Order: sequence, then C-alpha cells, then structure tokens
Amino acid sequence: MNVMAPARPAELYQRRLRLTREPAAAAEARSQVRTAIRDWKIPVDPDIAILLTSDLVTDAIRHGDGETLTLAIRCARGHLRIDVYGRSRYVPAGADQPADAHRGLVLVVALSTEWGSFRTPAGRAMYFTLALRPDPLLGDDRAAAGG
Repeated sequence: MNVMAPARPAELYQRRLRLTREPAAAAEARSQVRTAIRDWKIPVDPDIAILLTSDLVTDAIRHGDGETLTLAIRCARGHLRIDVYGRSRYVPAGADQPADAHRGLVLVVALSTEWGSFRTPAGRAMYFTLALRPDPLLGDDRAAAGG
C-alpha cells in the first residue's frame, strides 16, 4: 500500500502588504499571517507566529516615523519568515535591554528560531523566523529542512 504524504510548503510562498502606521495595523498583520499559515498549510504554531508578528508591528508603530509599514510574509527553505519594514533609524540592541524597553522583543528572542534587524534605505526592518515542524508522516526532520 502506497501512502502519499501531504504536500509540504517546500516552494517559495510570499506575500507583501502595506499597512497604515496605527494601532489597527497590528490586528491586520495578525490576520494576514493567520491567513497565510492556513492557506499555505505551513506547519508552525500559528499562535506563536501571530504573537511575534504583533510584537514587531507594535514596535514599528511605537518607534517608527512615517505613515506606513510594510509586512512581508515568506515561507521557504523550511522556515516561515516575517519582516516588518518601517521608517525609523533606531535598531534595537537585543534581549539584553532593560526589561521595560521593547518587552515584546524578549518574546521574539525567546520563541523564534532566528531574529534580527537591518537598516534599509527608508529606515529599518525587523524579522523573525520559525522553523517548520517535522512531518510525522515522513518519519524524520526532512520537512523542517525544506523538503
């Protein structure tokens, strides 16, 4: 008996959208990430992805300039990656900051596979990645490795 494993997101999926830099942007970003995870059948914990997305968007709203943010959602090579682009020159130092400075970043550091920030021509971007969960039908970690 041959059993076929369900299709895995081994190919590149991506979505990019502009959000108005206001508190409602966090809710829109959460909705977009939830939809992408569901539509692309990405094997990650959606609650963690949504929480970390909300933290990055909130940080960009609080510390950014300009009227808009850009949310980029990508799934490739065994990872879900979320980038939030904003108009700010501030780049966070990381989890060793005082507890009251950018509390959400502590969660990003603790729960993501990888995270970081980088400067862009317009300001900065912050990102995190989550490794895809292994597929139990494959019997190993090939799904987390991207195929």
